[in-house]
Amino acid sequence: MGPANLSFVRRLAKDLRFSASGRGSAHDSLGRVPMLTPTDWKLILLALAAIGVLVLLITRFKVNPFISLLLASLMVGAGAVATGRLFKDAAGKEIAYTMVGVAKSFTEGIGATLGSIAAIVGLGTMLGKLLAESGGAEVLAKRFAAYFGPQRIQWCIMALALAVGLTTWFAVGLVLLLPILLTLTHETKQPFLSLTLPLLSCLSVMHGVMPPHPGPVVAVEFLKVEMGQVLFWGFVIGIPTAAVAGPLFARWAIKHVEAHPPPMPRKSDTLPPGFRLPGFGLTLFSILLPVLLMLLATVAELVPVGILPKGHLIRESFAFIGNPTIALTGAVLFASWSLGLNCGYNSAQVLKFTESCIGTVGMTILVIGGGGGFARVLRDSGVAESIGRLGEAAHLSPLLYGWLVSAFIRVATGSATVAITTASGLLVPVMAMHPELDQTHKALIVVAIGCGSLFLSHLNDSGFWIVKDSLGLSVGQTLRTWTVCETIVGITGMLFSLAVYSVI
Repeated sequence: MGPANLSFVRRLAKDLRFSASGRGSAHDSLGRVPMLTPTDWKLILLALAAIGVLVLLITRFKVNPFISLLLASLMVGAGAVATGRLFKDAAGKEIAYTMVGVAKSFTEGIGATLGSIAAIVGLGTMLGKLLAESGGAEVLAKRFAAYFGPQRIQWCIMALALAVGLTTWFAVGLVLLLPILLTLTHETKQPFLSLTLPLLSCLSVMHGVMPPHPGPVVAVEFLKVEMGQVLFWGFVIGIPTAAVAGPLFARWAIKHVEAHPPPMPRKSDTLPPGFRLPGFGLTLFSILLPVLLMLLATVAELVPVGILPKGHLIRESFAFIGNPTIALTGAVLFASWSLGLNCGYNSAQVLKFTESCIGTVGMTILVIGGGGGFARVLRDSGVAESIGRLGEAAHLSPLLYGWLVSAFIRVATGSATVAITTASGLLVPVMAMHPELDQTHKALIVVAIGCGSLFLSHLNDSGFWIVKDSLGLSVGQTLRTWTVCETIVGITGMLFSLAVYSVI
């Protein structure tokens, strides 16, 4: 998580908190929750219809995913324009939402999404390519398989995912660990999904529940919760949740979904004379280097201002080095030596590796941008606000209300961070009516909101397309594995949180 990205999320959170407590609030002056308006219901139904059309276009009619996302965005935008949606421009002035505005929202959503993720996906893919081409993934996989054994290799994958996912974004963790996952699958002869689902579930839980990821950090600031409490309960609830959605769900999935790993040739059998495999320690350091660098940014964020003031050279240096783009750039440069030149490859061959791998993710990056455009149109159309009011009108406990709002917005927009941020903002006035809640209860609410933000990932989620293309799955296979895995994470995490919340 880079400082610029965290700054953007904080600004969004501030705007939402103002909306929740002042003008535009779903509460009146007496704190009562009004009924949903007909426009709210129209927008909610419109969003559901657009998601249904999106699924049909891609799965039934085989329309290009990017074009499908654009058409679904235009459908939602046209509906919002027909309802007379008012939209705030950059100066804060309310103007009528028009089809030109819809197109602008879509393109701005593409830019915002790719601005934060394109470089990460590209650099992570380069690092993964060097790891695979050098044989480093094979070196790590053989050592892990020999140490843990085939029967415990799932827990090895989960441990790696938890360690890497604690400080890295989901996409970064997946591209870093993908070569190791594929090689372990071939080495141990385990079913592909029995190793893939534990990896995905752990990376996902870390991204949605644990600081310093953007969503949980915003929820902590919004709801005035101690960071340590969220970290503690995030682990206590997150690990069992990942176990249910990973290893346990995998037992069912391997019997009902046929999925095979992409080919992974054994580099030790194809290395020409003069080339050698990298050592285990150097390979492990190369793959963990971006994680260690990003950890510096985490340290900078968590150190109290009284000890290390804002603007201090050390804090700024750690934040810069720990920026995901900077950290991955440094890791790729180091890996160019440790997994390239050091193994016998020349500079031209290393350059070819880093260039050829980008072509394979070009369509993925475009679709990710399309998902961001669709999410922005949904947000600017007022869908997120309407879903928030729907949750408030249900008069639920703060934990269930927060989870439901987060889950609804996640399904509608495809963004975990937007879901957490919006749900936390809408929860502020609700929490004010429950002064009896202590720090433990508030931390459990944050964890539940985080789990809700992972619920039912589908075609409008950039993570869906990253998983699909990285693992070589079809859309149908991804819906039956990744989407179900995320749904289990969302529901199981909520149930665990609710159980502890009720007992305490």
